[in-house]
Amino acid sequence: MEQKSVNVMWNNYLSSINENEAETKKCYTSWHFCDNEEDANSLSELVRIGTKRATASLYLSYEYENEEPPKVGNLSVIIDWSGTAICVIETMKIDFVRYKDVSEEFAATEGEGDKSLDYWRRAHWSYFSREMEAMGKTPSEDMLVICEKFQVVYSK
Repeated sequence: MEQKSVNVMWNNYLSSINENEAETKKCYTSWHFCDNEEDANSLSELVRIGTKRATASLYLSYEYENEEPPKVGNLSVIIDWSGTAICVIETMKIDFVRYKDVSEEFAATEGEGDKSLDYWRRAHWSYFSREMEAMGKTPSEDMLVICEKFQVVYSK
């Protein structure tokens, strides 16, 4: 069940752009970062304060879950691990690149750790490896990564 705070945040966002839930054509997803409470909460806070302006995901995960990959213009309510709404983001740019080709610029925009490509590779290799294992796959330097840049369009 969706947290009440998600619906409240979405309606507050719509109100801020002079729209309402009954008449808008906009839609959203709500989700949290990572697969554990500590990271989900710290990363959502980095988004809220403007340090984290990008995220990376495995293309294969969307295929595996039979879901559409993110697209420019998508709106998302970012939540913490407990499901509390933190902010609304809009996807501004999508690039599909191999893991080994993720750039230093993207790693810095993602805003995690020391913002270096080395940190990005270590943290994401660990996370992507867990995802691949759950799908019965083996991670590789050639796995396709969706590099998504976004901006916060509403926060409380």
